[in-house]
Amino acid sequence: MSKVIRGKAYVVRDNIDTDQIIPAQYLNLMPTVPEEYEQLGSHALAGLPDSLYATRFVREGSMDTEYAVIIGGRNFGCGSSREHAPVALGAANCEVVVAESFARIFFRNCVASGEIYPVESTQRLCDTLQTGEEVEVDLDANELRVPRTGQRVPLKPLGDARAVIDAGGLFDYAKKSGMIPAAGK
Repeated sequence: MSKVIRGKAYVVRDNIDTDQIIPAQYLNLMPTVPEEYEQLGSHALAGLPDSLYATRFVREGSMDTEYAVIIGGRNFGCGSSREHAPVALGAANCEVVVAESFARIFFRNCVASGEIYPVESTQRLCDTLQTGEEVEVDLDANELRVPRTGQRVPLKPLGDARAVIDAGGLFDYAKKSGMIPAAGK
């Protein structure tokens, strides 16, 4: 399955923790309830300090973001193991986070939920790209492209995690691959 994600980038720095991704006061929202899933998306990255991030990831009063791609620095998704973090980003209609490195539990929650692709970059992009920059993330070629400049940055392959995310998460992957028998069999 060919996968190229195109859109505006939202650029953050190092050590973006799960409380910045989805503040604790929103953890009572249940991702399995459609209205609450949408509400989670409206609060994605609401914990970022306004003094450092004047542009909001999700505009006030909106449920979705205009940014398909997040560009991060080191240790994206650090902090608590809250599963709501990648779910909130996915609910906001973000598709991929490209960062120098990820907290292990955040990466695993991305794969398990199937909400968002956590892709590691071979270069530090958060110092050179700006919020609003158009980018393309080619998951087949393992590269990020910046159409405005022609820049091409190699990305680390997702490996076996890609098939799980493509399937919609661990549970859906297990069903599709026959690991979980179909009902009534």
